Parts: sequence; C-alpha cells; structure tokens
Amino acid sequence: MRNIQQGFTLIELMIVVAIIGILAAVAIPNYQQYTKKAKFTEVVQSTAALKAAVEICLQDQNGVLANCSGGANGVPSDNAAGNGKFLASIATVSGVITATAVATNGLAGETVILTPTFSATSGTTWAITGTCKTNSPAIC
Repeated sequence: MRNIQQGFTLIELMIVVAIIGILAAVAIPNYQQYTKKAKFTEVVQSTAALKAAVEICLQDQNGVLANCSGGANGVPSDNAAGNGKFLASIATVSGVITATAVATNGLAGETVILTPTFSATSGTTWAITGTCKTNSPAIC
C-alpha cells in the first residue's frame, strides 16, 4: 500500500510561523531606524552651504568666530522656516551651525550642531553634536 503525503503537518506550520515572527520582530525596528536616518540626512545635508560660507568667513576674519553669524560677512541669513520636507530651521551663531528637524514623519525635532575649530595651518575642522548623536542609536 502507498502512503501519499497530503500536506504539511501542524508542527511544520507552527515552525514556519515562529520563524516569520522572529524575522519580523528584528526587521521592522531596523527598517524604522533606517528610514529615520534617511530622513535626517536632508537636515545634515542642508548645512553644507553654511559650512562652506563659515569656512570662508573664518579665513577672511582670521579665525574670529564671533564675526561669522547668519547674515554677516558672507554667511547666509538664518532660516527659521526651514526649506525642505524634513528641515524645520537652520541658524548660524558665531560660526556654530544648528539645524533642527521637523517633529513629524518619524522624526522628533532632533538637532545637529556643527562647531568649527579654525587653524591657520590645517584649516577648519567640525565637531558634530546635538540630539541626533545622543539618540540611541545615533541618526547622524
């Protein structure tokens, strides 16, 4: 007599469901973090033009940070309204650039703060701080 298998056993189906559940438990939080980082990239990239302007200002002003605020010495004016989908505001005070994300679309108003250090021999280096660094995990 031939024994023909007609389908999966209950234990086989339970194992498959358990594996899918474990994968979903790991994948969904990682995907959410990935999309949050991708959205915050716009905020970080919006500082590029200001960084260049501050570096030029520091060269022209012999490294005096106080002279390199928004709207002065070639540094663009502050933008309190933001200019992107995920950028809420951006400001430059004494060479320090602060960009803030919106508090929607998966972001919670995180900030990135770029602080320049000027050296006549090696140029300008930037220190990155802000709530984007203190989040766990960091998004910038």
